[in-house]
Amino acid sequence: MPNVTDKYLIVVAGPTAVGKTSLCLQLAKDLNTEIVSADSRQFYQELTIGTAKPTREELQQVRHHFINTQSIANLYSAGDFERDALTQLDKIFARKDCVVVTGGSGLYIKALCEGLDFLPQPEAGLREELSRRLREDGLDFLQAELQRVDPLFAQTSEFCNPQRVVRALEVYYSSGLPMSSFHSQAKAERPFRQLLIGLDRDRTELYQRIEARMDQMLADGLVEEARQFQAYRAQNALQTVGYKEVYGFLDGNYDYQEMVRILKQNSRRYAKRQLTWFRHQGNYTWFHPDQYQELKQYILDQMYT
Repeated sequence: MPNVTDKYLIVVAGPTAVGKTSLCLQLAKDLNTEIVSADSRQFYQELTIGTAKPTREELQQVRHHFINTQSIANLYSAGDFERDALTQLDKIFARKDCVVVTGGSGLYIKALCEGLDFLPQPEAGLREELSRRLREDGLDFLQAELQRVDPLFAQTSEFCNPQRVVRALEVYYSSGLPMSSFHSQAKAERPFRQLLIGLDRDRTELYQRIEARMDQMLADGLVEEARQFQAYRAQNALQTVGYKEVYGFLDGNYDYQEMVRILKQNSRRYAKRQLTWFRHQGNYTWFHPDQYQELKQYILDQMYT
């Protein structure tokens, strides 16, 4: 087999609970390489149960990057990740011909692969005002407003992300234009080739896995984890599916059974938005996670032929 002359970034993306972790672990072993996490919540060292991080044993089998690297007290944006991940990739590519990047956070993957679009500078004080409204009125209120002014953005997985909702409204009120109108600029050039792979399952199968994961998280102590970090609940990492539903329960807004129902419902909806995001990118090759041999052969064919 000839030596590969180019460096390859192998992106394996897909919705929550589809099976990315185990597949990427095997892929990294077979390709003798390392894994870069592009999951926007696995950065945070304090959060474990609700973020579905790889286990300690899995982390020991293959070298991982960008897991447990940040504190929930800090805001870590897609732009921060783009800068730091590109620096880290330079180091990894010095010793490896390919790197596996995986996660379900579409914007972070887009930032790494293509760069972020230029966005107008916000008006002074606008972010603080929108953040206050987020705290006082809740995410649903801001989502309804964003749905009205930028329906295209509302179709993406970022619509569930409080930080991105605030940013999208900030862009709209600062420029008079929807954030989605800025998503057409040229892609940044990268010093590596990219293979973009999407994982998906039959809807019934995927939703069953999501519900089973939620049950396991609850059994593992999700409520206790959320309670432990209640002082940070306004932070972006905790204003996400899996934690915000628990805080509604802890606030007495509904009982435990209703919390479980909402948690599973919102997780299914989030998975649907993730799939919508990745499919709209238009440049992913899709596999069922059980098609591992076909997936690996596709990668080898692209790299060595």
